[in-house]
Amino acid sequence: MKYTIEKLEKNQVKFTFKLNAEEWESCVNDAYIKNKNKYSYPGYRKGKVPRKLLEGVYGKGLFFDDAFNESFPKYYGEALDKEKEVFPVDRPEVDVTTIDDNGVEFTAVVTVKPEVTLGEYKGIKIDKKEYNVTDEDINAQLVSYQDKVARMIDVEGRASEEGDTVTIDYSGSLNGVQFDGGTAVDQELVLGSKTFIPGFEEQVVGMNVGEERDINVKFPEEYHSEDLKGKDTVFHIVMKKIQKKELPELNDELAKDVSEFDTLEELKNDIKNKLTEQNKLRAEREYEDELVKTIVDNASVEIPACMIESQIDEIVKDMQYRMMYQGLKFEDYLQYIGQTMEEFRKANEENAKIQTKTQLVVDKIIKTENIKSDAKSLNEKIKELAKQANKTAKEYKENMPERQIAYLENQIISDKLFAFLKENNA
Repeated sequence: MKYTIEKLEKNQVKFTFKLNAEEWESCVNDAYIKNKNKYSYPGYRKGKVPRKLLEGVYGKGLFFDDAFNESFPKYYGEALDKEKEVFPVDRPEVDVTTIDDNGVEFTAVVTVKPEVTLGEYKGIKIDKKEYNVTDEDINAQLVSYQDKVARMIDVEGRASEEGDTVTIDYSGSLNGVQFDGGTAVDQELVLGSKTFIPGFEEQVVGMNVGEERDINVKFPEEYHSEDLKGKDTVFHIVMKKIQKKELPELNDELAKDVSEFDTLEELKNDIKNKLTEQNKLRAEREYEDELVKTIVDNASVEIPACMIESQIDEIVKDMQYRMMYQGLKFEDYLQYIGQTMEEFRKANEENAKIQTKTQLVVDKIIKTENIKSDAKSLNEKIKELAKQANKTAKEYKENMPERQIAYLENQIISDKLFAFLKENNA
């Protein structure tokens, strides 16, 4: 097999393959052996009909299509193995120019990973933000601890207020007819939580236990149900119970209940230390994000449309998995937000462009600076995982699949990349 390669415009390359008569004959004969069981002929058992006879009956090119379909991936793959600088990002467009007993010639035009022109990626000055822990931050965490151990008490002698947890029965109707999904018994609702449609909770505020009330609620125009969106409805409400949270006092007893500390002061110090560490991590992430964004903005690259579409595919898959883990269907989510799949893909097009360009620029820097994984770093990663699994590093490594090793190596490269960028952009 011989081939030539030619660079075209728009990040494409063209392979031209030539198989001589002997190579092509081998491919055709392999196709005959693989497919001969499909044919029968008087005087022969199925699968035993000679090739020449079949070609005489059905035509000389009987096995040409099968031969080509089987041989193309092999020869195309061999060419890609040799051309180390060619990285296809899409399926090739194949065209057979000649095919007969003397051999076959065909072309494969494929879109490849585009060349990135790096801009400034060293010596960039970006100020790192500082986030200080305030008394309000500490108090907010203390309130959350109070909330965890708070108890609910029944409210007597007053109407419901925002912040109360009420238990209600409700029944919704449209034009005097109850609609599906509009009825509930013993429904708990935190007033002011905005978990119900706009206007519902506000009209429940002020009701007393035992009171019944009809409220008018208009469903939002973007509501997921076509039958209800933008419609004026009436809900009949029965107030059955009103409760409020009773928070414990902020004292040493609370500290003992919610933590391993004996005093409130120790708990406050622990909260401050943890928030300080969180703020450092937040500042570091934001610095890294801003640095990468600046470097990516400084670079230039012509991104093929197929790469953007592939990235949108990944965004869709990620969203589908996230919905699945929440027990939801992606189709229902699209209906809820009022988008078609086409509209969702269009809305994520710019994000996909940014993600694709970022990965291309990062890959270019890694290659330019020769950033690689190394055995020492990989072994350290494996030791950490082995320790978590209560195994020796040798035991753990013996059962590691190749994809996990590749994942760890990518982590090492990523860590080294950010270390390099920070060191050269201080």
